[in-house]
Amino acid sequence: MQKNMMCASDPRNGRYLTAAAMFRGKIPTKQVDDEMLKIQSKQAGYFVEWIPNNIKSSVCDIAPQGTTMAATFIGNSTSIQEMFKRVSDQFTLMFRRKAFLHWYTGEGMDEMEFTEAESNMNDLVAEYQQYQEAAAEEEAPAAEEAAQEEAAPEEAAEVEAV
Repeated sequence: MQKNMMCASDPRNGRYLTAAAMFRGKIPTKQVDDEMLKIQSKQAGYFVEWIPNNIKSSVCDIAPQGTTMAATFIGNSTSIQEMFKRVSDQFTLMFRRKAFLHWYTGEGMDEMEFTEAESNMNDLVAEYQQYQEAAAEEEAPAAEEAAQEEAAPEEAAEVEAV
């Protein structure tokens, strides 16, 4: 069961840029490394290929009290942009109406700081989107070249017919 304890984003909707797995208990390091390689190769579509060795793992021989072993996985996934988009949309709606703004300006903040924060959030979402699509852009020229190669014989046939 996949459960995200930090925020509502589904990692299946993005790709992992980096990840860390921490294991506690009597687990051989070789076994951990092998399993992490298996996961990364089986789930290759969920990891960016342009960052090699992007999963780091560690093992602590001492298990948590009351258990024989435990594991923690932390990942930097482009799916987090879903949450940033939701927050940005909600912020934009409230900021447009200037809802609660008086509380912040009364404490010394300037409205321009909110505009700058909104811009930074939108830049962050765009950057994550760019990282998610980075591999697709690299594959696109190869597909275009293959399409051109297929079209080339047709063009040659047209020239011969004339």
